[in-house]
Amino acid sequence: MRFSRYFMPVLRDVPKEAEIVSHRLMLRAGMIRQQASGLYSWLPMGYKVLMKVQKIIEEEQNRSGAVELLMPTIQSADLWRESGRYEAYGKEMLRIEDRHEREFLYGPTNEEMITDIFRSYVKSYKDLPLNLYHIQWKFRDEVRPRFGTMRSREFLMKDAYSFDLTKEDAVKAYERMFVAYLRTYARMGLTAIPMRADTGPIGGDLSHEWIILAETGESQVFCHRDLLDKPIPGKDTDFMGDLTPIFNDWTSLYAATEEMVDEAEYEAAVPEDKRVSARGIEVGHIFYFGTKYSEPMKASVTGQDGKETVVHMGSYGIGLTRVVPAIIEASHDENGIVWPVSVAPFEAVLINLKAGDTDTDAACDKLYAELTAAGIDMLYDDRDQPAGSKFATADLVGIPYQLILGPRGLKSGEVEIKHRKTGERESLPLTEAVARLKGLIEPQRMTDI
Repeated sequence: MRFSRYFMPVLRDVPKEAEIVSHRLMLRAGMIRQQASGLYSWLPMGYKVLMKVQKIIEEEQNRSGAVELLMPTIQSADLWRESGRYEAYGKEMLRIEDRHEREFLYGPTNEEMITDIFRSYVKSYKDLPLNLYHIQWKFRDEVRPRFGTMRSREFLMKDAYSFDLTKEDAVKAYERMFVAYLRTYARMGLTAIPMRADTGPIGGDLSHEWIILAETGESQVFCHRDLLDKPIPGKDTDFMGDLTPIFNDWTSLYAATEEMVDEAEYEAAVPEDKRVSARGIEVGHIFYFGTKYSEPMKASVTGQDGKETVVHMGSYGIGLTRVVPAIIEASHDENGIVWPVSVAPFEAVLINLKAGDTDTDAACDKLYAELTAAGIDMLYDDRDQPAGSKFATADLVGIPYQLILGPRGLKSGEVEIKHRKTGERESLPLTEAVARLKGLIEPQRMTDI
C-alpha cells in the first residue's frame, strides 16, 4: 500500500479526552474515531489490526475443533425470558421494539440464541461434543464508557459455546478452550495469565479470566511469577486427546482476580519472592455453567440409553476490540506503538527519503514490488514529506521494521533497516534487503509456534 493513497489521519497533538496510553495512541495513529460515547469507527489501519487479531482467534478456535457460524446482533426478548435473564440483566441491556411492537434487544451475549439453535437441530448424543462460535458485534450500555475501545458500549467479541452430554465431558470441552486461549494470546505477542474468576451474570461454577499485567488495569490481580514465562502448548497439541495434564499444570500455580483471591491461601501457596500483585486488564473470560440455560430452554438429546438428557454447556469469550488496546498497553514506548509482527497493521514500511527524485523513486518502486512479491505486508511511504516527519510517523504507528532508502544509500548500493522494538539500525547491500527482511519477519508471524 502506498502511503500517498492510504487513509491514515495521524494527529500531532495528544487528544484531551484520552485517559490511557492505548486510547491516546489509537487516536493519534489514526486507528479509530469516536462517534458518540462508547461508540467508535475503526479506521483502515485500526481495522487491519482488528482483522489480524480475528484471524489468529479463528485459526486457534478451528484448531481446537470449534465450528464457526454467525448469529444476528438483534435478539428476541422471548428467548431471554425463557432463560430468566431478560428482567435480571439490568440497564446494560439495550431493549428495543420493532414497528409491530415486538420486543427485541441488542445482544450483549448469545447463550440464549445458540441454545435455541442447538435444540432445533441436535437430537442425539452421537452429535456431541459440539462447540459453535462466532465473531459478532455486541452492545452493553455501560454506565461510564472509558479508555477508548477498552471499555466501549459497542464491541466485537468472539463467543464460543460448548455442548456435552455430561459434566465430565463439559470439563474436557472447557480444557480444550483453556489450551486454545493459551495459544491464541501467545500468537498475538501477549502474556495472558488464566486466573480464577467470578462467573458474574453468565452463571456457573468454573471460570477463568485471562489477564495481562498493565498499570492501567481495572482490577488488582495476584499470581505466581512463574506464570509469566511458562511455555505454551505447541501447534501439534492433540485437542481431542487428554488435555487435563496441561490444564492442571497451569492451574497448579496460584492466580486469582481480586474478587476471588484469598489472602491467606495466596501467601501460603506462593513463596514471597514469587508473589506478583499488580493491576491487570481482562482480555478474555471462559465459563462452565452446566445446565443453567439448557434446562429452562429444554435443550436435550437422546442418550445412549434412549432417555432424554439435558446437555451441559460452557461459554468462552474474547473481546477483540479490547485486545487491540491491551496489546498497545503492553507494547509501546515514548515514540508510539510497538506492534508485534503477528498483529501489526503492516510488517514493514519502505521510507523513500527523497520522493520526487527520479533515481530514488525508481529504486524504491522496484524494491517495493519485490518486497510485496515476497509476501511481506508493506506500506510504502512515497509522500513528499521531510524525512523526520516520515520517521516520526513510522515510529508512532509502530510498524515493526523500517526500510530506509535515499540518494546517498542508492549511490553506495546500500539500504538501512531500523528495528522498531529495539531501535537497532543495520546497513546492508540493496540486493540483500528482501531476503533479510523476510528472514526477520517470517519467524515472528507466530504461525509455527
